Amino acid sequence: MRFVIQRVKRADVTVENKQIGKIGRGFLVLIGVSESDTEAVADKMVAKLTGMRIFADENGKTNLALADVGGELLLVSQFTLYADCRKGNRPSFTAAGAPERANALYEYIIAKCRERGIMVETGSFGADMQVELVNDGPFTIILDSEQL
Repeated sequence: MRFVIQRVKRADVTVENKQIGKIGRGFLVLIGVSESDTEAVADKMVAKLTGMRIFADENGKTNLALADVGGELLLVSQFTLYADCRKGNRPSFTAAGAPERANALYEYIIAKCRERGIMVETGSFGADMQVELVNDGPFTIILDSEQL
């Protein structure tokens, strides 16, 4: 599983010219699911995501997590995080999870984040989405379950 976490001042996602998700200060998280991912892997990723201390405290040090600053999450599924570009110029996505399984894990991640009391907005699994954001920093972290 891969999360691309971008600390944002605001972000939103639109499908067919209709805004379906919008947050203020928080994280825009692009979520990629592989064939081998499980709920146990998702639990570890959610714990790391929600505990990530990348907001500045009163001394300017990155010591604060989402809950500390009342931050929000915009979670967007993105199978292209498993692109394999080793051969030729056209990426292969065979390492990405099958849509049904990937969507189930995406929904599981959403539920687990909400259980932690965080305001969560979402994209639409499998849709053609337009995502807009204002990076804060910019500050971008890549979490890969294979490296946890």
